Amino acid sequence: MSELQDMRKEYKHARLEIDSLDANPIVQFRFWLNEAIHAGADEPSAMVLSTSTPDGKPSSRVVLLKSLDDDGFTFFTNYESKKGVQLASNAFGSLLFFWPRIERQVRIEGKIFKTLRQESDAYFEARPEGSKIGAWSSPQSRRIPSREYLENLQKDYLEMFRTRTPGRPEHWGGYKLVPQLVEFWQGRENRLHDRFEYSRNDNMWEVYRLAP
Repeated sequence: MSELQDMRKEYKHARLEIDSLDANPIVQFRFWLNEAIHAGADEPSAMVLSTSTPDGKPSSRVVLLKSLDDDGFTFFTNYESKKGVQLASNAFGSLLFFWPRIERQVRIEGKIFKTLRQESDAYFEARPEGSKIGAWSSPQSRRIPSREYLENLQKDYLEMFRTRTPGRPEHWGGYKLVPQLVEFWQGRENRLHDRFEYSRNDNMWEVYRLAP
């Protein structure tokens, strides 16, 4: 534990000022995401999705951002997974992007909705065949007896779809988080980080600097 306490990293990559921010947090996010991609960040579209039960018990996991538009952030998953079950009873959630290479993170909070069937169908159709079979094979988040059990399910579905292309299963599809709050964090020296929060008020965005 003493090694953990002694670990230190000074953030010196950049600074962030309010006059450099776009008035729209989606536009600002696109700019930062592109910078993360061009900087060679590992898995720049990876984000921590947090959901919770109606009584506030949280769960977090990493998912991948697959679409971004003016309305929000879209990802795809199994509707019967733990996150899907939680979202069915409590639609509020959060996303967290962390790009250590450029010393930045973005937090996003809002309400999460299922995407239209057409959007889920179109994305599923574009997936590799192995990933399509995986969506059919995995009873996501459920207890299974062994790895062999999972591999046997995969073999069964490979045989089922041997002569036809697998379509999207009903239990699998997209979600979109519509943001109400977006925070941009830029690491700075001595832990005096730059933080700016966008808060939605009647479809207008207000921006505030936060203490680190």
